[in-house]
Amino acid sequence: MYSRGVLTVASDIEVLARFGRALADPIRCRILLALCESPAYPADLADALGVSRTRLSNHLACLRDCGLVVTVPDGRRARYELADERLGHALDDLRTAVVAVETDRTCADADEEGCC
Repeated sequence: MYSRGVLTVASDIEVLARFGRALADPIRCRILLALCESPAYPADLADALGVSRTRLSNHLACLRDCGLVVTVPDGRRARYELADERLGHALDDLRTAVVAVETDRTCADADEEGCC
């Protein structure tokens, strides 16, 4: 989180909200999981995920705004990586967590009742 050009620490609630925003889209989830494996260049990520470079760029901008990924200059190119290696552990924990859901309801169905 930036404030007048100075890096500040986000509150617990802000951090969770940023994670929620980032994880709300399947493409962003796929990007984060790919970056857990290793840093990558945008063109390589777009090819690996089967999305256009423009679409990928928009999602990377969101992930940067959320503070989850950073760019690392590499000559004339920029490589993307997770902002903190602990994010990889957190994503792995979330990915492998057991989620209890009713099999005949989706989160979209439940959203009408205030869920998700």
